Amino acid sequence: MMKALITLISLLYSVTLSSQERITLLFVGDLMQHQAQIDAARTSGGKYDYSSYFSLVKKEISRADIAIGNLEVTLGGKPYRGYPTFSAPDEYLQAIKDAGFDVLLTANNHCLDRGKKGLERTIAQMDSLSIPHAGTYRNSMERRQHYPLFIRKKGFCIAILNYTYGTNGIKASAPNIVNYINKETILKDIHSAQAVRPDAIIACMHWGEEYQSLPNHAQRELADWLLEQGVTHIIGSHPHVIQPMELRKDGNQQHAVVYSLGNFISNMSAANTDGGLIFTLELEKYPLPNPIHPLQNNLSYSPSLKPFVSSFPFSRVIRCGYTLVWTARPTLTGEKNYILYPSYSSADNLPESARNRLNIFIKNSRNLLLQHNTGIYENNK
Repeated sequence: MMKALITLISLLYSVTLSSQERITLLFVGDLMQHQAQIDAARTSGGKYDYSSYFSLVKKEISRADIAIGNLEVTLGGKPYRGYPTFSAPDEYLQAIKDAGFDVLLTANNHCLDRGKKGLERTIAQMDSLSIPHAGTYRNSMERRQHYPLFIRKKGFCIAILNYTYGTNGIKASAPNIVNYINKETILKDIHSAQAVRPDAIIACMHWGEEYQSLPNHAQRELADWLLEQGVTHIIGSHPHVIQPMELRKDGNQQHAVVYSLGNFISNMSAANTDGGLIFTLELEKYPLPNPIHPLQNNLSYSPSLKPFVSSFPFSRVIRCGYTLVWTARPTLTGEKNYILYPSYSSADNLPESARNRLNIFIKNSRNLLLQHNTGIYENNK
């Protein structure tokens, strides 16, 4: 009888899709600034112009309800430098916002490249543009007040978690805090997120081995553990190359696991590092009622469905997919600045050598993902 009642309630809650709320999340990988990029953006007036960067992908980014990127540079002020200790011009952050990004992640191995000043100035610059962010904090009070990061939009509450494997051997200066991958800390943060009862908990992990096209054992083990603890979806970065994606099924729920988004924009030119992907995740509000309490009187008793309700997803995956994106560098195009080319954009205007590099990246990426992806496919345009 109890099983039949649960089934009936599940069916009743699965109402017409058109009547339910939906939200689209978009994720990109490493937003970098190598020295060649900084030099190319410099104008004759001493300013920095990044207007070309996102011109072909701005529409797709802006179309998402929440667009999230990994800010793999500091905004530490002058002198501006690329690898190995990044400090990008402030104009770069403005261009990122103008492209449509809503949230930035800062827990990565370069967040301490300019030490305490760089970490705190980066936070201040994002705050000055009202860009929500997760991963690094001026002090423990700031972290308690703003982490986990909850993004509320279109009736959804999305919890964002962000952690890094390390910071290139540089230690944070007290009282600054960087979110490192530590299971004890992560578990506490997951519980803090769950207490708010969000529609999804998304862990953005800076992990893995650079330039490796397949996730290692540690990534897979940590992904399994995160899902077991209650994380809904996992988005990875750091390897500078694309790694496969999985759509895992767990009863009524589906979990997207993206091991590495690759570079979004950079000056890297080695095989498979000159591009990345845009991952989109569309969620639908699962029409949960208020918790159902026991109905008791002298004549009848209705068993509590609270355990069933609390384990029910607050949102479910409607669709997810990816778009491949390649970075056209001035050395290949003859143009002054860099520009991102999505796979659906015409490349007829590119020189033959640039088209060849783009096609190699697209071919290699598609071969990898067709072979190793589970349940996640390239977006149709």
